[in-house]
Amino acid sequence: MKSSFLRYAIILGLLSAIGPFAIDMYLPALPFIGADLAAGENAVQMSLLAFFLSFALFQIVYGPLSDMWGRKLPLYMGIGLFTVASIGCALATNIETLVAFRFLQGIGGAAGMVIPRAVVRDMHTGVQAARLMSLLMLVFSISPILAPLTGSAVIHFFGWRGVFWAVMIAALIGLFLLSTQLEETRPKEARAESSLRSALTAYGILLRDRNFMVLSMIGGFGIASFLVYLANSPFVLIDHYGLTPTQYSIAFSINAVSFFTVSQLTGWLGSRFGLVRVMRMAVTGFGITLAAMVVVMGAGFDQLPVLAAFLFVGYGFLGLVIPTTGVLALEEHGEIAGSASALLGTLQFVISIIAMIVAALFFTGKPLPMAAGIAMCAVIAFAVTQLTIGRRPVEVGAAAE
Repeated sequence: MKSSFLRYAIILGLLSAIGPFAIDMYLPALPFIGADLAAGENAVQMSLLAFFLSFALFQIVYGPLSDMWGRKLPLYMGIGLFTVASIGCALATNIETLVAFRFLQGIGGAAGMVIPRAVVRDMHTGVQAARLMSLLMLVFSISPILAPLTGSAVIHFFGWRGVFWAVMIAALIGLFLLSTQLEETRPKEARAESSLRSALTAYGILLRDRNFMVLSMIGGFGIASFLVYLANSPFVLIDHYGLTPTQYSIAFSINAVSFFTVSQLTGWLGSRFGLVRVMRMAVTGFGITLAAMVVVMGAGFDQLPVLAAFLFVGYGFLGLVIPTTGVLALEEHGEIAGSASALLGTLQFVISIIAMIVAALFFTGKPLPMAAGIAMCAVIAFAVTQLTIGRRPVEVGAAAE
């Protein structure tokens, strides 16, 4: 049982990491892409935004497909498209072509983000689901920890185009694992009850479910805080603070280590205190830490160690927020786990995209606007929690115990 638990965590974690791998490995390349393709910072960031946009919106498509066709076939489709789009990105000769193929790449990568969560819900609920989700996230951590470092090395030897050949290879490995190691977890009899009409009905149910929407928002603003940092940090840390791409990758990885190390406590803390209580505590720590970061930096402490210390602590708390909100949101929706996982992912990434756009409007290349955007997301997550879950319990069955 334990070996099977670990095997699924490794496979699902690696499949989930393929899309983010194409983000994190890409970050050190942003200044080089702009120089090579004669594109400004905003145009280069559009290639990142295009990926996020399709990555967010098409999760809502893969969810119902995985309910109707099973979990594996949509994964084949998505990762296959991701592979082809990666080749297109590697061969792009102008920023417009790169943006277009990044959009297609995001469509494919969305499958790896949404379907593994549904597989977790197929197999487990409550604290056991939280344990598997946190273990999956530990494997998933290979992307933000190793991808920027790998990206820096690839860029050094092969240029920025080498990044896309590398993510193509990662996608091929994912297809191999999918075909040889992952069993179908959506039985045929369950698929028979799923259709496009039932998917639309499911989305209607979910959109009217207060608990699902609140938990999606809290997790969404948590993810948004990280993605605002992700979109702006290459320019702040490399251009403003003068880090090399390798040094930037190390700094980025340290935050990821904090996030995923603390996430491993989710199952233990959840079994002792209940997932809802753990989530409340984590959101509180998350909001207070990052709000304090802006106050301190606004007082004139514009130093990289100050920024790094607050982010390390804040993203540690976020490591508890994301798995608990995800498990609690899906807890009561096992029959429509694919659709629920899809809508959860779409809502969270739409929130993140809006936050990234707003942050971009105020971005000056300096640390304080980036820090303010990060903190604003954390404070909103805290406020939503206090106004809803902080005042009355969420009814999520065993997961709340």
